[in-house]
Amino acid sequence: MATLSYMRDSDLAELPQVFSHSDAMTAGLSDRALAQLRSKGAIRRLARGIYNKPDFTADPDLTEIAFRAPQATLCLTAALARHDLTDDIPPSIDAALPRQHRSPKTTAPVTWHRFDSATFDIGRDSLTLTKDLSIGIYNPARSIIDAYRLRHLYGTDQAHQALKRWLREPSNQPSQLLAMTKHFPTATPIIRTTLQTIL
Repeated sequence: MATLSYMRDSDLAELPQVFSHSDAMTAGLSDRALAQLRSKGAIRRLARGIYNKPDFTADPDLTEIAFRAPQATLCLTAALARHDLTDDIPPSIDAALPRQHRSPKTTAPVTWHRFDSATFDIGRDSLTLTKDLSIGIYNPARSIIDAYRLRHLYGTDQAHQALKRWLREPSNQPSQLLAMTKHFPTATPIIRTTLQTIL
């Protein structure tokens, strides 16, 4: 049987910074070896069935979400906060999945949203968490559109605040936002009216 030092230098080194129990078994680490590595501080339990190495510095909640649902995308208040477009602090993390995808169970506090698959990737960027893992995030324009489109969830005031902050940047132009709203026609009238009011 491999010694603990061998497992650290070889088997463990083959694993990414964040890995699953299944990944560990595939790399040749037994449950006993995992327990030993945990007790020695060589790995830590991030969530049920997910582990990370000691040099891990990413947000554990976002990491779990991305690990369990690779298509998860930060949206609404979570995305607006990341883009500094709102002062609201959400009680849970807003994350979107394509409508046909099932949301996983997580330790992290998540509010799952189902978005239309046809428009799911519009304005979707990537936020790097670790060398091997990232999570989707909607860009500022898409986040503002969603705030208006789903204003029944968090209110119109949040959407207005986000739009005003976004417009403070000289590089952000109303035409950019309106071009994207073509994909979300239900949001177009209120966004167009709001722009006419505040400009």
